[in-house]
Amino acid sequence: MRTRFILINTSHAGNVGAAARAMKVMGFDDLVLVAPRWPDVLVREETVQRASGAVDVLQRARVVATLDEALEGVSWLCATAMTPRDFGPPTVTPREHFPGLAASQHTVGFLFGSERFGMSNEDVYRCHAALTIPTAPGYGSLNLAAALQVIAYEWRTALGGFAVPGGPEQPPVLADGQAVAGMLAHWEQALVAIGFLDPAAPKKLMPRLNQLFNRAQLTVEEIHILRGVAKAMSQAGAAARR
Repeated sequence: MRTRFILINTSHAGNVGAAARAMKVMGFDDLVLVAPRWPDVLVREETVQRASGAVDVLQRARVVATLDEALEGVSWLCATAMTPRDFGPPTVTPREHFPGLAASQHTVGFLFGSERFGMSNEDVYRCHAALTIPTAPGYGSLNLAAALQVIAYEWRTALGGFAVPGGPEQPPVLADGQAVAGMLAHWEQALVAIGFLDPAAPKKLMPRLNQLFNRAQLTVEEIHILRGVAKAMSQAGAAARR
C-alpha cells in the first residue's frame, strides 16, 4: 500500500536522518519534508550520519514549501498528536486504527509536527485520525524519530509484516505407524542380540517401548537414528558371541 511520511518544520537535521532509517527498516521510502529549518537538510552531514545506511530514502525524499504540496495523492491522513483537539479528528491508537485502514485502498499519509512546537490545530484538523501512542502516564515525550519508528512498525505489522530471518523452520515430518512398527521390530531383534530381552519371557517390554515411542511422536529422522542404534546393538551382540 502506498504510504507517505510527512515531517513539518523539522528543526534538527539528525532527526531527518533517523526518520529515514526508521522508515527503511520497515520497508517504506516516501518521505516529504515541509519547510524544514535547513533547506539542504537532506544532504547535511548530520542527516546522512544518522540515516545509517538509509541514504537511498534521503535521495528519494522531497522538500516542499507547503503541506498542500506534501499531500498530493494522499487520500487518508493521520496526525501524530498526543493531545486531542476540540473539533479535531477522533483520537485512536495505531493498533486499533490500522487493521481497518490496511484493508482499504487509501494512499496513507502520516503527519509529524515540529520537534519544538508539535502540530498546529489547523494541520490536525486536516487529518482523518489523530494517532496517539500509549505511553507511561505522566511522561509521553517521544523523540520524533522514535515516534515515527513506532508508527512505521505498527503500520508494517498491520500490512502483514515481514518474515523473521532465522525464524522457525518447517515442522519436522512425523513418522507413520508403519515406520514405528518396523523400528520396534528392529529394536526387538537388537535387544535379543545383546541379551537384554529374553524371547521366552518377554513380559511387557516391547508394549512399553511402543507406548514410550508413541508419546515421543518420533520424526522420520529420529526413526533413522533409532534404527542405527539397533543395528549397532545387534553388531555388538554378534561380536560378543564370537
